[in-house]
Amino acid sequence: MKASRLLEQLEKMGISTVAGVPDSTLKQFCDGVQTYQGNLKHYVTANEGAAVGLAIGSYLGSGRPACVYMQNSGIGNIVNPLASLANRDVYGIPLLLIVGWRGEPGVKDEPQHVFQGKITCALLETLSVPYSVIDENTTDEEMDAILSEADKILSQGDQFAVVVKKGTFEKEAPFVWTNGSQMVRETVLAAVLRGLPREAVIVSTTGKISRELYEQSHAIYGNHDNIFMTVGGMGHASMIALGIARNRPDKKVVCIDGDGAALMHMGALPFIAAQAPENFYHIVINNQAHESVGAMPTGCRQTEFARIALASGYREADKLDTQEAVERIGGWVAEKTGPVLWEVPVSLESRSDLGRPKESARENKEGFMGGLK
Repeated sequence: MKASRLLEQLEKMGISTVAGVPDSTLKQFCDGVQTYQGNLKHYVTANEGAAVGLAIGSYLGSGRPACVYMQNSGIGNIVNPLASLANRDVYGIPLLLIVGWRGEPGVKDEPQHVFQGKITCALLETLSVPYSVIDENTTDEEMDAILSEADKILSQGDQFAVVVKKGTFEKEAPFVWTNGSQMVRETVLAAVLRGLPREAVIVSTTGKISRELYEQSHAIYGNHDNIFMTVGGMGHASMIALGIARNRPDKKVVCIDGDGAALMHMGALPFIAAQAPENFYHIVINNQAHESVGAMPTGCRQTEFARIALASGYREADKLDTQEAVERIGGWVAEKTGPVLWEVPVSLESRSDLGRPKESARENKEGFMGGLK
């Protein structure tokens, strides 16, 4: 199926707004939205619930339904606005949901997607959202019939979901861009690892940051026992790090975050600042993109995390634009009193042979907790 054709069909349905958070299963769809030449307004929101809120406002302002796209893990973020606002028992706001199905039963995937994949369709049923599942064998005629049914449901003020299996969309012209930064993320992470006190505790966000830290830690130290890799739960790494810091004041706790993840639950910054953990250090790796799921730019590329951290109440915050400055982070962690945040702008690139953790999530948890003793 061509994403461009689907977008044309959405426009014919009267949809004028498309909003969401990128997903690797939907990469071709996301590329298509970025390069689409029609009249769709496109927004990459900080999280999926925000996309639903924007879609509701779009309908209120225009009378036309909107489309919200997401990875199935994002269903959790839309439950509240969907159930307490959009549902027919409340305001009755029509929404078309396009959901990438990670962790589909019987299809090998990363551990954070397994349970979510099992309950995806059941969650939609619980939310009273009818849905259709599409895959690489879905014909244009079948898709037209699905959208026709969706149109009827939307006209009643209800929601409809299209659940997309891996490999559904054809590769078309990719969306390609650069952010202008020169530092390479994996080189930055290696420098941070080498500089940090060995007894420091690291909590890393989901995606390529955790994968690169895993490989670099093994290359440098032969293990990753001091790293908790938050392979799911995008946006929650900093709060996990805070929980550790508050319970282990004897440890320096370093959260290595991504810009997309930090944006997803930005309220963590003022909360962390209010707790004033003196052993908490926050590094935001900023490539202005959701690189791990296809490199679509975030919708907030202008965000200056260091300035926001200072305004939130962090003791110190700075933007580090050079490798030399990055190499000083380890010494600063040893010397400075937290909470401190460093924002590090990096380019959009990663190794094609970048691996994944060999251990299970449970094994990584047990290894990490064993290293804390």
